[in-house]
Amino acid sequence: MNFEQEIETLIRARYPILYVISSEEMRVQQLVLDIAQRRQKKVFEWSCSTGIVPAGASIQSQKHRNLATRDPIAALDQVIEQVEPAIFIFKDFHPFLARQNHTVIRKLKEIALHLKNSFKTIVLVSPVMEIPAELEKEVTVLNFPLPDRAALNGLLDHIVEDMKQFSQVDIDLDEAGRERLIQSALGLTMNEAENVFAKIIVKDQRLSGEDVNEVFAEKQQIIRKSGLLEYYSTEESFGSIGGLGVLKDWLRKRSRAFGDDARRFGLPAPRGILLLGVQGCGKSLCAKAVSSQWQLPLLRFDMGRMFGSFVGSSEENVRKAVAVAESVAPAILWVDEIDKAMAGTQSSGHTDGGTTARVFGTFLTWLSEKQAPVFVVATANDISQLPAELLRKGRLDEIFFVDLPTADERIEIFRIHLAKRGRLAGELAEEQMLRQLTEASPEFSGAEIEEAINSALYDAFDAGVDLQKEHLLNSLSQTVPLARTMEEAIDRLRNWAAGRARNASTPRS
Repeated sequence: MNFEQEIETLIRARYPILYVISSEEMRVQQLVLDIAQRRQKKVFEWSCSTGIVPAGASIQSQKHRNLATRDPIAALDQVIEQVEPAIFIFKDFHPFLARQNHTVIRKLKEIALHLKNSFKTIVLVSPVMEIPAELEKEVTVLNFPLPDRAALNGLLDHIVEDMKQFSQVDIDLDEAGRERLIQSALGLTMNEAENVFAKIIVKDQRLSGEDVNEVFAEKQQIIRKSGLLEYYSTEESFGSIGGLGVLKDWLRKRSRAFGDDARRFGLPAPRGILLLGVQGCGKSLCAKAVSSQWQLPLLRFDMGRMFGSFVGSSEENVRKAVAVAESVAPAILWVDEIDKAMAGTQSSGHTDGGTTARVFGTFLTWLSEKQAPVFVVATANDISQLPAELLRKGRLDEIFFVDLPTADERIEIFRIHLAKRGRLAGELAEEQMLRQLTEASPEFSGAEIEEAINSALYDAFDAGVDLQKEHLLNSLSQTVPLARTMEEAIDRLRNWAAGRARNASTPRS
């Protein structure tokens, strides 16, 4: 049963008060008008500025204002006085419920009893839910869904048809481009989607499937307003990552898993992965690269932001954060260093009154139950801090172990970072030279190789010459890799991962 069928069923069953949570008043109103036409009912709308007027009346016209019913009590009285079958849409009524206005609350309760024996229904439309305890048994809450692919497809058809009269606007939308644009717009309201499509046309005088970044910028506004998640705009790609071939291939196979083709094929949307391994080996870089590869917005979930000073506020912040992520889905949720965020879960009852344990429990429940296409990328360095509940199948698709790069992977890493700095030329581009650099960097992580190249560039700049192999070899010789200072911890990590996690790259010989 879709939303329209559900609300029509409730109206026919004489449910007295329906509370629709949505910021899209016009879409809700149009849906109610369609239902009322089929059921032969009148539709009235109320707001504190116009009072009760026929639905769709122009608010600019004074004759379409019923100032006597701007007061909520007077408006509710008119609902009772109405004799013919009707639906009353009350917009933004929540402030009168949130203030514990006992007169309004009592009036609504009395009306609920009256409406059960009539052919009238009250529909409260609000972006937030405020239901006092007195009305919990009288009000039915409904979440109005955001536009689906069919609705966005219809909007795009309408815009394309309108743009045909303007010869200066170039419409370049093949089937694949349309799919990319619609997928990127999922999670926006109809008004937001229409605005961003219009913005693309005005800005570029064209509309194509390559304009997904403009749509992501619109979603960035939603993230910024929440204050709980960070939106990451990244240009990183799998080409920026050396090695990790198994992980890259696994992610590549799921790059189209959020589309209609995958649904028709019977594939579920991928849930997420845990990247466990040595520091500086590209785990966070992978999260950024997946965003670019899949053309989905990347949201960073900072567990430190979730903790509030009031009892219950931390868990509520987690619920709000994941709700925001779901509202802009499909998206990628990046939980960096989840082991540090969840440290102390076992002793939480003695140290913080159980707050950390409850926050983690709220997050785990969402991982298990989530239906929205939000792909989670969690990274961790220390398995001893990870509760067993996170590691079981069903919450995440796979656990990958990211080890120190092999010799061949280090060659690839040197190529990537030298090319990024415009130095992969001449002697430094030769295979023999790269082999020599690789032999001089045993057990180096990718981050340590990058930092050694930066250090060598500083030395060359100070000497007033271009980068040479002596600068690189000298910088590498002065670097003490983490693998040497934390050898026992890394061995312990490898031993744990053997048989418990997939290797992100070709197994070490």
